Amino acid sequence: MIREARSSDIPEIMELWLSANLQAHSFVPDHYWTDHYDTVKKLLPQAELYVWEAEDSGKILGFIGLDGTYIAGIFILDGARSQGIGAGLIRHVKSLKDHLSLKVYEKNQQAVAFYKREGLQIQSESLDSDTGEREYCMVWGGQAPA
Repeated sequence: MIREARSSDIPEIMELWLSANLQAHSFVPDHYWTDHYDTVKKLLPQAELYVWEAEDSGKILGFIGLDGTYIAGIFILDGARSQGIGAGLIRHVKSLKDHLSLKVYEKNQQAVAFYKREGLQIQSESLDSDTGEREYCMVWGGQAPA
């Protein structure tokens, strides 16, 4: 079930954020994510957040964070991936927005393929100055800002 996140969800969301980033981005040093943990935790309540909550246990299996029409991140719990949760979260925000954009590391080919399946297209490439990694700007819908 998809619902808006509550402030009481932040600890569980942050745990998911960190573990998913460490798993998906083995090419980025772990300290990059742990160094940014407190900043993300501080900024998270300002984002538009939607969680996928297991109906039986109430556990958060995934979440998506938006800053306007920019997808700041989508994270799925290890063990809950490839079960339609990410697709459900993307489709939910598509129902709310006319267009969406996001950045994804080029090396994260699983995520790139997922976003393409969900109708996003690569608009441009750039270098993430913080990590030195190449990333794609992907868009869906009308003209999304880069």
